[in-house]
Formats: sequence, C-alpha cells, structure tokens
Amino acid sequence: MARVVIGGGGVGGLAAALCLHHLGIGDVVVLEAAQNIEPLGVGLNILPNAVRVLRDLEVLDQLSVQAIHTSELRYYNCHGDLIWAEPRGVAAGYIVPQLSIHRGDLHGVLLATVRDRLGYQAVLTGASITGVAEDETGVHARVEHADGSFSTISGDLMIGADGMNSTVRAALWPEEGAPARNGVAMWRGTSWTEPFLDGRTMIVSGDDVRRIVLYPVRADGRSGRVMVNWVAAQPAPGGLSLRSGGPSDPERFWSSFDVWSFDWLDISAIIAASEQVHEYPMEDRDPLPRWTCGRVTLLGDAAHAMYPMGSNGATQAVMDGWVLARALAEHDSHDEALLAYETERRPITTELQIKNRSMGPEAVISVAHERAPHGFVNVNDVFTPGELAAISQKYAVVGNFDIDSVNRHSGPENPPEVRRKT
Repeated sequence: MARVVIGGGGVGGLAAALCLHHLGIGDVVVLEAAQNIEPLGVGLNILPNAVRVLRDLEVLDQLSVQAIHTSELRYYNCHGDLIWAEPRGVAAGYIVPQLSIHRGDLHGVLLATVRDRLGYQAVLTGASITGVAEDETGVHARVEHADGSFSTISGDLMIGADGMNSTVRAALWPEEGAPARNGVAMWRGTSWTEPFLDGRTMIVSGDDVRRIVLYPVRADGRSGRVMVNWVAAQPAPGGLSLRSGGPSDPERFWSSFDVWSFDWLDISAIIAASEQVHEYPMEDRDPLPRWTCGRVTLLGDAAHAMYPMGSNGATQAVMDGWVLARALAEHDSHDEALLAYETERRPITTELQIKNRSMGPEAVISVAHERAPHGFVNVNDVFTPGELAAISQKYAVVGNFDIDSVNRHSGPENPPEVRRKT
C-alpha cells in the first residue's frame, strides 16, 4: 500500500487525505506550515459536484450545521436591476445542496475528521516544505519545523496542495516566478446583519469594471441574523497593497461604489459592519503543460490557481482529491494512476482558468452594462431569449457541476471491486 505525503493542510490537502482514506489508502501524512491552525479566512461556496463528494465522505451533516444551503444566485447591475436569477443546489434539482460556508468552519470539520479517521499524527503542523527530491526509494520532502530543526519525510508519492505560492510547484517548475496579476484589487470581509431576500441567496452586482459579491455563510438561530461574506473588486487605486491579504480601510475603495442603489439592501451598512477588511490583488497562475513529475503531482491552487469567479476554487480542489484517490485505487501502477488523474482533471481546470480570466459567468454583468449603461426596465430588451441561461449552463458543463454530471456521474460511490482492490 502506498504511503502518500501531502504538502499543505488547507481544504484541498485535507479533502485529499479523506478521499484517500475512504478508498483504503490510509498511510497518509499531511505537512502544514502553520504551527497553530486557526479558523482563518472568509466565505466560500462549494458547488454540488464537490458537495456530493463531501456527502459520501460523511461530513456533509456536520458542515450543514454551520453552512447555508444556497437557494439562488442573482446578478444585478449597479442600479439594482435584476439581470439574471437561477436556483441553486437542491432548489435547482441537484441531489445535494450548494454550500455557502465560512472557510474556517469547513477547514475545522475537515481537520477534525482527518485526525479522527487517520489519527492525530496524520497532520503534522509547523512543518514547512523547503525542498523536494526523488530517487529509487521514493519521494523525499525536506521539512523545516517550528523549532528551526530540519528533517526528511518520505513516501511513495507526494501531492503538492500548498496553495498558489506552492513550494512543491516551485520545485517542479523553478523558472515560473510569481503569480500573474490583472491590476484588480479585492476587498473582503464578513458582517453580521439582517438576512436579505430568503436569507440563502447569493448576489453578484457590478458594471464594466467593478463587482460586489454578497452571500450569507452562517445563521444565528437565536437572533435571526446572518453572517454575510462580501467581496468588492475594482482596478487597484494607487497600486496594490504591500502585503497580500493585509488589513485595509473601506474608505480606500468605497467611494468608487457610491453609485450602487438597492432599495431593499444597504450594502454600505453591511461593509461598515465588518470588524476587519482585507485587501488582496486578483491573481492566478498560467495553466501548466503537466502537473506530474515522477511521483510528485499537484492539486488545488498549487495546480490551477484561478481568478475567484464562479465559485470554483475550493470546489475544484475537492474534486482533484477525489479523482486522484480514485485513480490510485483503480490502478496497480502509481505512474498509471497519476497519468489518469491528470488526464481527467487538467483539461477541466485549464479551461476554467482561461474562462475565469474573462470573468467566467460574471461576464453577463459587463455585457449588461455595455448594452444598457443607465439601467433597464425589462432585461429582455437587453439580452436575447435564452442567452443568459446558455451562458450559465455552458460554464456549469465546463466545470463539471451541471445537474447531469452531479446527479449521475460524480462522487465517490464505488463498486465493491474497487474497495477490495485497495
């Protein structure tokens, strides 16, 4: 049985560990650079293809206690005119929900589950990978520990799941350099507020250069209030922050959004209620010609960091973990398994990376502004019949989260022969 070393204890790395364990590969160690794992981050969405994986890994019930089951996605222009609305998750006919959740809540459940099923020692914290080597005995990660000491941790395979600035990716592609930026800055935060619409709706609003995204990620049953994740994006004023993810002041960007007008939603008040606001450059990485070198492969942002359009970051990382685990369970040869994994996953994520550079499905907002910059009374005067639905459906098919793919074909429900083989 293979010993697998996973570099990175984020959502992708932990999901991969659970998928491997689910298919009988339990000799796994996750190397996480942080000494103390805190519930960091803001909100994210998990699309139904990944939720189906999480359901079959038996963590969906725990996540649902803390998450919102997203019911609808709505696109608006900055005047409050509705461009497009579509049901999401179960409301759209999927067999599983779409989840809007705080990253810390998702990560906490995955971490606790990995430690419960694989053993507490399966996640080694304070372990920063500083180099990767491979020889006839296996793959070897050079690790610096929190106390300054070094050690080598070896396995039969290594998965680089250590994010956009992946050390493992840099070892495979040392000449690549820094991520690519498009000149757009994003400000993110969370705020407790009264629910809007049905309390489970995601809103994307904007024009040709600006975007605001809002969706609830937690609900307080006693007060009736919800925690709303929000993101504002526009071309960076006066250059980007010196430190990606650094604290920021809403005054740095909010004056650019003062044209927003929603009779039923006070976006300014939501942003003002945030305890912390953080600023990030919008960045991604160019698609790679391959993810695998020898017995080392990549997963999640380390493999395919993409602009945050269409709710695909964490979703595609979870799907990577499942497909890789399935390939390892189904193939006797590690080389064949890694090839099968990359053959299935790399074309999907490469196309998503490219589409997200042109704003993915959120491009409908730019088109609406170009065609009707001062707003509209009837959206049918702006878009032809079926045009908006076709854009949404095409993107879902590209990301492999259309209803047919999710309800019939994806997820880790495996025939008995696969489990016996492991």
